[in-house]
Amino acid sequence: MGKSFDIVSPVDNTVLTSREIASPKRISEVLDQSQSAFKEWKNTSVSERKELCEKVVDYFLRNESEISRELTLQMGRPIQYAPFEIKGGFKERAEHMISIAEEALKEQKVADKEGFERFIRKEPLGTVLVLAPWNYPYLTSVNAIIPAILAGNSVILKHATQTALCAERYQAAFDYAGMPTGVFQYLHVDHDTVARLIKDPGIGYVAFTGSVEGGRAVQQAIGSRFISAGLELGGKDPAYVASDANLNMAIENLVDGSFFNSGQSCCGIERIYVHDSQYDDFVAGFVDLTNQYILGNPLEKLTTLGPMVRVRNARLVQDHIDGALSTGAKGLISDKDFPELPLPYLSPQVLIDVNHEMTIMKEETFGPVVGIMKVGSDEEAIQLMNDSNYGLTASIWTEDRERAIAIGDRVETGTWFMNRCDYLDPELAWTGIKDSGKGCTLSSLGYDYLTRPKSFHLKLR
Repeated sequence: MGKSFDIVSPVDNTVLTSREIASPKRISEVLDQSQSAFKEWKNTSVSERKELCEKVVDYFLRNESEISRELTLQMGRPIQYAPFEIKGGFKERAEHMISIAEEALKEQKVADKEGFERFIRKEPLGTVLVLAPWNYPYLTSVNAIIPAILAGNSVILKHATQTALCAERYQAAFDYAGMPTGVFQYLHVDHDTVARLIKDPGIGYVAFTGSVEGGRAVQQAIGSRFISAGLELGGKDPAYVASDANLNMAIENLVDGSFFNSGQSCCGIERIYVHDSQYDDFVAGFVDLTNQYILGNPLEKLTTLGPMVRVRNARLVQDHIDGALSTGAKGLISDKDFPELPLPYLSPQVLIDVNHEMTIMKEETFGPVVGIMKVGSDEEAIQLMNDSNYGLTASIWTEDRERAIAIGDRVETGTWFMNRCDYLDPELAWTGIKDSGKGCTLSSLGYDYLTRPKSFHLKLR
């Protein structure tokens, strides 16, 4: 037997299952099959691709209950929320990208010119290597997999080892749909092997979701190759509660945005700036709602806050909290209000008296903690929101549309929200700036990154 890895469930820190790492022979076979399948798949009609992708979605919906339980066991999300990943976001994103495929991929005509026919076609790139994370294993991967297949590419999926079973579920879905052999495949491999995969001439594009460090490793692996990569990286997403905000709405949504999925969301809320006229009431309401969370076994239906994915991740979050407390921050949530459970279970925390000298307000924490700062003006809020190496999403809570747009024009971010947060609208481009990455998924623009333009210039007479 070759090398293998264990999937350790955060529910009870026991080994859920084990999987073998693909051998060099298997990797070579997958690459060859993918390239061979691509040559045929790129010549199929978009309508045929749509029909098969619709069957993939059908498989997930038919098996949603079983898949949801697998998801909870692999990464710890409470079972009452797990179905959302399939019935909600996965379905919504896949169905939207299927619905717009023909329009987004159709050839583009240019102005008539006597004696000539001219148009631009969008051609697939080849084999798309999708590198998917564990925190939203289906929501993040569907952004690339379904559009890549619809655009005429073949796909190889490498999922995070923590959620490796999700890759196998995708394979089962494509097999159920009757996808031709080799169009979709997965590999269980280690990081060093991923780097070698990226360098293989058979890979035409890399879609990566993960850490900034991981994104840099992908860029380094590409090296002198003339291929592109879509990189969705970290976030330190801010929210600004303005002087005219609806406090009840802001509190309800920002608590959820901070602690859903135990704070393990790329676009989760990690820092909040509140106008001083609203500050005391906002903090009081925020703490009250946070204390209503139920920390416990995610397989129990009443649990609303499960464990973090791994012990080391929980320790990092605790280090960020301890560092802030040791330099003047104040924690408003008492551990006594939550059961004593071993790591990776971690009680939520709300910190005040924080500042931008603290790691908790500067670096991605990715856990159930949020820092709240008082600000005296819109100008101060803008300055603090932009004081970050990240730029994935940001939000404002206000009753004034014009105010929201004016401030949004000045905030450095990929998505700007008014009165909502922590959501991907598949009709809008999903993108980040600064250390939050590059490229774009979803919306009609997402197809532009999975294809290349080819111009046809025909002289007729």
